[in-house]
Amino acid sequence: MLWIPLILLAGLAGGVIFLFNRLVGLRQMARNGWSDIDVQLKRRSDLIPRVVETVKGYAAHERTLFKDVIESRNAALNAGDDVNARGAAEGAVSRCTTKLFALAEAYPDLKSNENFLDLQNELSDTEDKIEMARRFYNGAVRELNTAVETVPSNLIAGPFGFSQRNYFEISDADAAAPTIEFDT
Repeated sequence: MLWIPLILLAGLAGGVIFLFNRLVGLRQMARNGWSDIDVQLKRRSDLIPRVVETVKGYAAHERTLFKDVIESRNAALNAGDDVNARGAAEGAVSRCTTKLFALAEAYPDLKSNENFLDLQNELSDTEDKIEMARRFYNGAVRELNTAVETVPSNLIAGPFGFSQRNYFEISDADAAAPTIEFDT
């Protein structure tokens, strides 16, 4: 008879340990996903000044656009790890860089500049990597949030400080094609 309570206690302890370790693993996946996004966003931020300098030589009168690109880049770099603030700031960067590349349509010499084309390809590749990292992160956050909310792991999550995370999303306005106007 003494064995039954011990077996039940050992089973309960094993279940708590299993759920705790699962929550730790899910939290680490979310952190890893955010780190991947951060790396790609920093890579994009490093490419932007190079693109601006290349385009400046061809479109010197587009000063407002260059200023907007650099300001949005700096705001994104200063947004830190707040997922919502970073998402809004990075959306502004995407809008500005899209306008910058659309500017190339007005300058045929720029469109054929090898340096500009290489930078454009690098930035496009980085945007693809950001999207993949965002999907991974949001998947990891979905798993973590589900575990934090569902029984029985929610019984472990609260007392041990596991909490939900925000998704890294872009607004509908950021996803829409930008309006491009050239000064003539």
